[in-house]
Parts: sequence; structure tokens; C-alpha cells
Amino acid sequence: MSSPFLKQVFNKDRTFRPKRKFEPGTQRFELHKKAQASLNAGLDLKLAVQLPAGEDLHDWVAVHVVDFFNRVNLIYGTISDGCTEQSCPVMSGGPKYEYRWQDAHRFRKPTALSAPQYMDLLMDWIEAQINNEELFPTSVGTPFPRNFLPAVRKILSRLFRVFVHVYIHHFDRIAHMGSEAHVNTCYKHFYYFVKEFDLIDTKELEPLKEMTARMCH
Repeated sequence: MSSPFLKQVFNKDRTFRPKRKFEPGTQRFELHKKAQASLNAGLDLKLAVQLPAGEDLHDWVAVHVVDFFNRVNLIYGTISDGCTEQSCPVMSGGPKYEYRWQDAHRFRKPTALSAPQYMDLLMDWIEAQINNEELFPTSVGTPFPRNFLPAVRKILSRLFRVFVHVYIHHFDRIAHMGSEAHVNTCYKHFYYFVKEFDLIDTKELEPLKEMTARMCH
């Protein structure tokens, strides 16, 4: 029988954003299938994230960034009704870490926001990045731009903050829904991937350092 968490994940009203999908027949779609097959086969996550022989690093990274966006999006969507202006007036990861929002449009300077406001802006911002054909080209033979990996580092660093907030402020909700194992697996997959390709600064990983040491070593 499916868990309440999975029922919520697949209830469209609860999803924070529509999933970004890969076009069948494209190289990106084939890589996505390969990555999913490794996970479904129960392959060690440390091995599952490694670049397959003969594949392009940028394509492999692009597939995973989109996949992590979809997964983190769903995880946050399931707890979002408990993450409100009242419960989370500041986007934080415990008392030591506060995350301020900055972008090229409305918030030119780092700005303190509530967690739900921050999440809304974050998901909109990432969605715009991965739907940008110049940054994430989908046409076969179109090269990735020189700023692709720096852009990906920023996307993944900000996605990591969702894990920080969810684990530190909403873990009781995750446990109550019986989704702890699922969220932990998503986190471990994310962590091993960013470590494999050095995509997040160690300093950014600090808030979950102790939990990660127990879970991933």
C-alpha cells in the first residue's frame, strides 16, 4: 500500500510546480532513462552519480539538475502548507543560518524574506533557468554556454537550502507522513552528485554537516 507521502506527491494540487520533462528520442531523455535505471536497480548512489563512459559531462549535469529540481519541488510541495508566513517568517536553517534572496530584477540587494516567499521566488528563478534554451540547450548539437557550470553551481547551492530548511524546520512533518526514507534517499543522491562534480562549496553544506556525516559515510 502506498504511503501518505506518495499519495500527496502524486496529487497534482499538492505539487509546487509542474514537472519539467525531457523530450522522448533526445540524448537528454536517454541519459535520464539511464540515470533512472541505475536508481531503480538499487545501484549504490555513489556509483549511480558517476559520469557514464562516453557521455558528455554537461548533458549528465543538465539531466540531474532538472531531476533534482523536480524532486525537491515535490518534497517542498508536500510540507508547504505547514511552511507559512507565521511559522517561518525568516528563510533559515536553524538559528545560525539565514538565507536572503537576491536576483537581477526585484531584489538587487540581499533581502530577508519569509520561507514561503523565498521558496516561491527560488522555484520561479530555477524554472526560468532550466527553461532558458541558451543556458540549457535542448537541440542536438547545440553547445552548452561557457557560463553553464557556474550557473548550475548557483542553482544547486540554492536548492540545497530547501533541504536545509525542510530538515531543520519541518522534519517532524516528514516523519509524520512516513516519508523520511524517501527524503533521505533524495538528499543522499543530491549530496553524492554535488560532491562527485564539486558543484557546491563546502561552506554552503555546513548546516547539514553532522546529519550528512551520519547518513552518507
